[in-house]
Amino acid sequence: MISIKQLYYALAVEKTLHFKKAAEACNVSQSALSTAISELEKQIGVVIFERNNKQVLVTDDGQLILNKAKRVKLELDELLQVSQVNKKPFSSGMTIGVIPTIGPYLLPKVLPELRLQHPNFKLKIIEEQSHVLVDLVRTGELDAAILALPFPIEGLMKFDFWQEDFYWVSHKDECPSQMQEITSEELALETLMLLKDGHCLKEHALAACRFQSQKQDSAFDSASLHTLIQMVAGKLGTTLVPQMALDQLIYPESELSAIHLNEPGPHRTISLITRPNYVRTNEIIVLKSLFHEQLLAKCQ
Repeated sequence: MISIKQLYYALAVEKTLHFKKAAEACNVSQSALSTAISELEKQIGVVIFERNNKQVLVTDDGQLILNKAKRVKLELDELLQVSQVNKKPFSSGMTIGVIPTIGPYLLPKVLPELRLQHPNFKLKIIEEQSHVLVDLVRTGELDAAILALPFPIEGLMKFDFWQEDFYWVSHKDECPSQMQEITSEELALETLMLLKDGHCLKEHALAACRFQSQKQDSAFDSASLHTLIQMVAGKLGTTLVPQMALDQLIYPESELSAIHLNEPGPHRTISLITRPNYVRTNEIIVLKSLFHEQLLAKCQ
């Protein structure tokens, strides 16, 4: 009979593509893991992994088995979580994903109050790009994720807790005096620097300005808002920054100026996403309210 342990071992090998690393992740010996997977392959009559001394590959039939194993694991994980429903909220840990253009600016605003209200809550944060987080939520490796929408999340639930606009950031020497608002038509595209492809913040900024996604042809490519701000401070161009990040990127004594982007908004929505059958949805709703209250107090 196929055991849950065998499925977990196989999924660990798929994740690492390395039997030794998978064994370490499962806290078993490599021989025990290899024996369990070999027995699994015999039981189902399918070779899941091609392996030699140099690499491990997933076979086509093996991928079908692993996909089913992921669904089984997700159901089992949710079965185990049923016992948490009637417990005191936040009495057990939670793993939440967050994208890099939200995490550094949201977490300092909300975590102190979260710790104050729920001091025993064990929260683990995983930072990744949106498409990775969506996949991890679907497979149950994450309880929830914090994303900027719009973004494809078909089949998942969302809990919006913040909406915001973008601000145009330039060096004060390059900003017209007394300017309070700026439209996309007034932006100098040749000096506008945005994040590199793959970051939804770039797509949201381009959409807010009604620019085509292939618009940018900048000599500078960054994965960090902090780096972009340093380039603006060096008079190498301008950028667009979400409201949430302004207080950490632009200081009163700096030489930078932030002006509201006068285009129909909100330019992006920040949401918690999770699975429709997630058994701790009540706690996600509590987090949603807490996040909203803290942002409302600190971003207005």
